[in-house]
Amino acid sequence: MDTEAQPTERDRSSRPFDAEEISDTGGPEGRSRFVLVRRAATWLPGGRISLTLLVCLLFLLLLSNFVLQPFQIPSGSMERGLRIGDRVLVNKLAYRFGADPRRGDVVVFDGTGYFGDGDYVKRVVGVGGDHVVCCDKEGRIEVNGRSVDESTFLYPGDSPSTVSFDVEVPAGTLFVLGDHRSDSSDSRDHLGSPGGGMIPVDDVIGRADWILWPAGHFTRLHRPDAYARVPAPESSEPGPADGAHG
Repeated sequence: MDTEAQPTERDRSSRPFDAEEISDTGGPEGRSRFVLVRRAATWLPGGRISLTLLVCLLFLLLLSNFVLQPFQIPSGSMERGLRIGDRVLVNKLAYRFGADPRRGDVVVFDGTGYFGDGDYVKRVVGVGGDHVVCCDKEGRIEVNGRSVDESTFLYPGDSPSTVSFDVEVPAGTLFVLGDHRSDSSDSRDHLGSPGGGMIPVDDVIGRADWILWPAGHFTRLHRPDAYARVPAPESSEPGPADGAHG
């Protein structure tokens, strides 16, 4: 009877031991993380609530620095689309990984040394290699010999430009204008400044994709079709950056 009972006793005693052993060896990293979180919560005033808020704040900081960032519109230079006080969400990854700004994009850039200290928001009218002229016989801007109808986004009553210009956009730079042409200091006003009024692509912070606030003005910003038929510069092959497909 003793010999029959021994394996039974071993079986019963080994089950919890085995389970405990598996638990001890199966997830040391998970237990370590849990212990660290618990200790961090005890160090902070407010415990887990404060820790949760701190993690959320860190996440938002990383998101703002590397992915998405809100900007407030300080002037009326981009009316009627962007109004004073609007908050836009800027996609900071839009021109990373090989992508370039395209004609019609609304971009936020650092104007230090070109437009003045600070960040600016304007619309891309010309990219590297483009020949931008104002104006044709109907008063429209021409890009690479093609007239552009900007009436869908220009401020009501504004003409495309009251300033004549004829510029070649150097590679790696942008020619930018505000939609409210009569109330915008843009590439036209800095043609004689360092850089010739052009903005280096490297100084572009990102593309404005959404109007977040006020809630009644919430909308996504789309690239207009006005530049869809603009041909590529004669000195380059057609490509996405040239806006050949809108």
